[in-house]
Amino acid sequence: SLLGSQNYASVGFPPPDTEAKIVLVGDEENRGVGPNISGELWVRGPQVMKGYHNNDTATNNTLTSEGWLKTGDIAHYDENFEFYITDRLKELIKVKGFQVPPAELEEVLRDHPDIADAAVIGIPHKTSGEVPRAYVVSKNPELTEKEIKDFVKEKVAEYKRLDGGVEFIDAIPKNATGKILRRDLKDRFEAST
Repeated sequence: SLLGSQNYASVGFPPPDTEAKIVLVGDEENRGVGPNISGELWVRGPQVMKGYHNNDTATNNTLTSEGWLKTGDIAHYDENFEFYITDRLKELIKVKGFQVPPAELEEVLRDHPDIADAAVIGIPHKTSGEVPRAYVVSKNPELTEKEIKDFVKEKVAEYKRLDGGVEFIDAIPKNATGKILRRDLKDRFEAST
């Protein structure tokens, strides 16, 4: 993992003899990007594995011919080269070809004064591929789906709007470390359709 720092929001700096770069999702040339731009975190160094035992497909999906390991983490780094992990690549919502990180929308939702907690998943949509759907723990029983959608609409690009709807729930499902169990929410959605 990356070395720590005094900035507790970051995961720190790359360890010695380790290279790290952020690659835009879908960039066929795999170019690294500058500070404060989100993409997939790639690392290269002596501690990176050589591959998966007897599984060339998994190895080829994870390692490049130049030795970069694709972590599957969505991340960015700041001007001090401290890295921040913000999401997982497999959890990105794909809306009309755009990549929408659920964590970004969850952060917007948690800024609402009447929302105690929130989680976002992608649900299937016939013309957009997927659209974001929010699960919200409300502090205010009067809070409506329309109010939440309007709140988000003011703060995000059109393709990031909650076109998959809003559902109020008692608690966001999380594991022991506090990670949102999005698979449980997807199962809940599928069971309701």
